[in-house]
Amino acid sequence: MASVGLVRSQPLPAPADDAKPVDDGLITIESDSQSADNVTGVVTASGNVRIVYPARGMVATSRQAQYFSREGRLVLSGDVDVIQDDGSTLQAERVTYNLDDERALAVPNQGGQVRSTMILRPDQPAQTPLTP
Repeated sequence: MASVGLVRSQPLPAPADDAKPVDDGLITIESDSQSADNVTGVVTASGNVRIVYPARGMVATSRQAQYFSREGRLVLSGDVDVIQDDGSTLQAERVTYNLDDERALAVPNQGGQVRSTMILRPDQPAQTPLTP
């Protein structure tokens, strides 16, 4: 199983004892194979892809993932499952996640549907499965 850590540079705030993990941009990708193109800035992972994004409390699996470093975009395709630490989930055929503005677009198989579950609590703002 291949593994690549992707880091986006940004200043790190001082850690607080009760704070969430610092968002240093670290994403760990595990898969059967990976390739990186230094000309285009695209990292492609194929086969049994597992992505861990600790600062967002997110673990995702898919058949393929492409990280477009210049755009700050992660595209997961093929049986995508996203699980948040709070129990929120998302299932789709394809998920495009923009790391910079924290927007996601989930698309189902043709004729299918996207499925998500969210934990709604009256004392907290609503969050989607990809909200930090």
